[in-house]
Amino acid sequence: MNINNLATRADQLMELGQGVVKTSHRIEDDYSDWIETGKIKGFRAASLSFIEMVYGKSHSYYTEFNKVTDGYHPEHAESGIEVLRSIKNEIAGGWLISVKGLITAEVFSDFFEMAEHLLSNGYKDAAAVIIGSTLEEHLRQLCIRSSIETSVKTGDTAVAKKADALNADLAKAGTYNKLDQKNVTAWLDLRNKAAHGKYDEYNREQVETMLRGVGEFCARTAS
Repeated sequence: MNINNLATRADQLMELGQGVVKTSHRIEDDYSDWIETGKIKGFRAASLSFIEMVYGKSHSYYTEFNKVTDGYHPEHAESGIEVLRSIKNEIAGGWLISVKGLITAEVFSDFFEMAEHLLSNGYKDAAAVIIGSTLEEHLRQLCIRSSIETSVKTGDTAVAKKADALNADLAKAGTYNKLDQKNVTAWLDLRNKAAHGKYDEYNREQVETMLRGVGEFCARTAS
């Protein structure tokens, strides 16, 4: 999913919200306007799912939307529409900083294609370095998403954590399981061998297996 798809989805959700507002009706002996319960619940569920996918549950957009739409009056739907409008404007204006890995995933896809091309032309070592570097960046993105520090203080200087440390922190936090941690460790080891010229310690088939494994891992843990 790319930026245009996200903006289109925001438009669809705003339209859904407008449909909820149109169900406004007055109950006899009640001076308040009400909207259909099922409609607002559907609007809330779809919109919160979208906001979580894009920003995560901890983002202010998610908490604000969840708060302002918690009711059954037209203003609850209207307030939700305004939150979605802000999201749409941010996406369309290019101000979106993090799309919970979606944009990064598109970049990763390009690197995986590059690695596959290198492999098919016999450049297993360069492919291994590219795959490993892509994996490391994915680990950093996962840490950011999970509120895990990606650097450590050394005096007054912040030093980026090694990939192995990120891997350990993510497994400890439950972002993924121990089997994933072991696989990541093995992939990072192969990348390090390639980066340090230990080309005889692995073969093309192992790099091909690494490519498939890392691709599946990144796709599965990006959402």
